[in-house]
Amino acid sequence: MLSTRSAASGTAAGMPGIDDVRAQLERILSSPEFPSAGRAPAFLRYVVEETLAGRAGRIKGYSIAIEVFGRDQTFTQDDPVVRIEAGRLRRALERYYLVEGNRDAVRIDIPKGGYSPAFSWNANAVGTVQEPVAAHLELKPASRRWSARGVALAGATALVAACSYWIAGVSASRVTGAQPVVQSAGSSGRPLGDAFHGIPSVAVAPFTNLDGGSDAQLFSAGLTEELLTALPRFKEIKVFSGEASKTLAADVDTARVGPELGARYLLAGGVRASSGRLRVTARLLATANGEILWSRDYDEILAAKDPLSVQKDVARRVATAIAQPYGIMAQVDTANPSHTDSGRHECALRFYAYRFDPSVEAHAGTRDCLQTTLAQHPTNATAWAMLSIIHLDEARFNFNPKTGSRPPIEQALVAARRATQLDGNNTRGLQALMMALFFNRDVSEALRIGEQALGSNPNDTELIGELGTSMALAGQWRRGADLLDQAIALNPAGGGYYHGMRALAAYMLHDNETSVREITRANMQTFPLFHAVAAVIYAQAGMIDDARHQGEIFASMRPDVLANIDAELIAKNVQPDDRLRLMADLRKAGLPLPQEAADAVDTSDLQPR
Repeated sequence: MLSTRSAASGTAAGMPGIDDVRAQLERILSSPEFPSAGRAPAFLRYVVEETLAGRAGRIKGYSIAIEVFGRDQTFTQDDPVVRIEAGRLRRALERYYLVEGNRDAVRIDIPKGGYSPAFSWNANAVGTVQEPVAAHLELKPASRRWSARGVALAGATALVAACSYWIAGVSASRVTGAQPVVQSAGSSGRPLGDAFHGIPSVAVAPFTNLDGGSDAQLFSAGLTEELLTALPRFKEIKVFSGEASKTLAADVDTARVGPELGARYLLAGGVRASSGRLRVTARLLATANGEILWSRDYDEILAAKDPLSVQKDVARRVATAIAQPYGIMAQVDTANPSHTDSGRHECALRFYAYRFDPSVEAHAGTRDCLQTTLAQHPTNATAWAMLSIIHLDEARFNFNPKTGSRPPIEQALVAARRATQLDGNNTRGLQALMMALFFNRDVSEALRIGEQALGSNPNDTELIGELGTSMALAGQWRRGADLLDQAIALNPAGGGYYHGMRALAAYMLHDNETSVREITRANMQTFPLFHAVAAVIYAQAGMIDDARHQGEIFASMRPDVLANIDAELIAKNVQPDDRLRLMADLRKAGLPLPQEAADAVDTSDLQPR
C-alpha cells in the first residue's frame, strides 16, 4: 500500500505516500521560486491530483487542454499549447529543486515520455529514504497501480546562466532532445567556432523528384526557389544563399552540412506528382546529429489550382512553420540554452518569450538585455525594433516606467525609426514603426506602414497579429478579426494576447459564442486588461456573475484606470461609439465608472469603418 507517513520522519519506506506528495505539491506552489502566474500551477496540480486519484492513464494532451486550459472539443494535437506549457512546467520544477527545493524530502518530476508525474524521495534531503527511481505506486482507495513513468513537458522557463534570468520558452514533441552544435560559419561558409551559437542558420537542400516525372521535377525546382525567397524575410534567422543550396545534393549527408557550410539546420524534402495530385514532404534536421526535428506532408490537387500558386502556398506554410518567431528553430533554441551564447540571439529569445507571456518581470529583463546588446551592436535593426516595442509597453501596459527620462511612447518611435533606417525591409522594424505610430495617434500612417510590412512578409505571425490588433482598435473590427484568425491559424502556440484581442473583436461584432470561447483560450491571469476584456464579454453574454468577478480582479489590479477610463481608451485609439459601449458593459460588470466619463465622450470624431 502507498505509505502516508511523513518523509521528514525518516520512517517511511518505499515510495512517498499520498500525504507526502500533497504536502510537497503545496510547498512548491507556495514557493516564490515557482511561477505563481500563468498555467503552470493549474497544470501541476491537475496532473498530480489525477495521478494520486488513480487516473494517471487518462492524463493526455487532449484532457489537459480541455480541463486545464479551457479549450473546447475542437482541440487537436496540431495545437502545441500543451507541449509548450508542459515544457515550462518541467523547467520550473528543475529550477525549484535547484534553488529552494534542493533539500526537500519529496521530489515531483515530469520525466520525458508522457504527462504523468513521478514521485520519489529526494537524494539530497537529510534523514529521508532515498529512492530516486519512481517505479510503481499502489493507491489506497482503489487498489490501482500506475506507472510513475511520466511526462513530455518540453520547453519552458529556462535559466539563462549569463544573466540568471528566467526565459519563458516554447517547445514541441519533436524538438526536445536536439543536441548542441559545435561549429558555425560566416558569410564565407568557413567554420567560425563559437559563432555557431548565434542566430539560427539553415541551408535548403534541393527538393527531390521522388517519382521521376517531369511535373515533379519542375515543381521541385520551383519549390526550392520559393523557399529561398520566403525564408530570408524572417530577419531572426540566417538562410544560406541559393548558390550555397545548389552545392548540396538532394540526398546530401546531413553530417556534412554543419562542417562545410556552418548551418545548424538543414531543410530537405521530396515531391511526387501523378494523376493531377501533388504530395510534398518537408523535414527539418539538426546537422549536429541528423535528428528530424519536424516533418510535414502537404497534399494538393493540381487540377483545382494554378501550380505556381500551389508552389508558393506550400513554401509559405513550410517557411512559417520553421522560421517564424515561434517556429521550430526558435523552439529548439529555447529548449537548448547552449545554442544561445550570442547576446543578440539570447535577447531575441527573451523578447519572444515575453511576447508569448507578458509580465512586468520579463519586460524588465528583456529591456536590460536589449539595451546591453545595442550598446555593443548599435546597427542591429531587429534589436532596435524589439526595444521599440518594449518601450511602448512601458506606456500602454504601465510596465516598469522610468522616471525622469523621455516619454516611453516617444522612445518607442525613435527606436522604431532607427530600426527602419538601418533596414527598410526589416519586418520587425516595420511592425515596431506601425505600433509606435499607432500609439502616437497617427493611425492612418500606422495602418499604411502595417500593410506595407504585410506585403514585405505575409507569413510573419507577429506582424499579422499586431496589424490585426491595430485594425480592430481603430474600429475595423472585421478586418482585424480576419487577420487575428490568420495569425492564430499559422501559430496556434503564439500566446494568449492574440486570443484576447480576437475575443474583443468578436465582442464588438456581437458574436458572443466566439468571444467567450476566445477569452477562455487567452488565459492571461497576470495581465490586467485581460480581466477588463473578460468582464465586458461576460456582461454582453449575460454571464453576470463571471463579469463581476473579472471586473473585481481588474479593479484590484489597476484602480487608477477607472477614474480615467475614457483617456485610457482614447490612448488606444478606440473609437467613440466603441468607448461608450465598453463603458456601459464595464458598469454592467459592477465597475464604478463615473457617469461623467461617458458624458465626456465626444462622438464627433467618429471615423468610417
